[in-house]
Amino acid sequence: MTAPTSDRERWNARYRNEEPAGTPLLLGRNLHLFPRSGKAIDVAGGDGQAGAILAARGLEVTVADVSDVALGLAEERAARNRIPLTTLQIDLVSEPFPAGPWDVITCFNYLDRSLFPVFAEQLADGGWLGLSIATRSNLERHQHPSAQYLLDDGEMPSLLESLSIVHYQEGWSLDGRHTAEVLARKL
Repeated sequence: MTAPTSDRERWNARYRNEEPAGTPLLLGRNLHLFPRSGKAIDVAGGDGQAGAILAARGLEVTVADVSDVALGLAEERAARNRIPLTTLQIDLVSEPFPAGPWDVITCFNYLDRSLFPVFAEQLADGGWLGLSIATRSNLERHQHPSAQYLLDDGEMPSLLESLSIVHYQEGWSLDGRHTAEVLARKL
């Protein structure tokens, strides 16, 4: 078998061969803080687990991901649970971020530092940003993701200076990853 040559091919192969990751812990613990209406986008939303939770809460959700395989799984999940969900195949490395304003933006386990100012710009006034991203300490126990996809320890707050941080936590999570997680608002 030939090695994948693009991000889309790499992620398609991964979604064909791996079990879903489960509900993001940040979302599960803090869902009560999120609004019950408005527009939400789950960036690098994969198979739509977080998006489905937000849609069930009442938000109009777009799951954005580079992988058409993952988005197909998200559509199947939404249909199975009778939840309205929009999917958008997009490579945010080379394509512009979907225009907001968004009442909620979530991003779990994906790092592109150039998106942080875009998140703040595209959030609606009063909008919520929820992020959970592994840090370099994660390499103490895991080979993946590699260092280029990890935040420096303590880095997350400096990337969100234009937003009001409601919750910030960094450390080893229940799923065994060293993550930085944040809930922030645009006030």
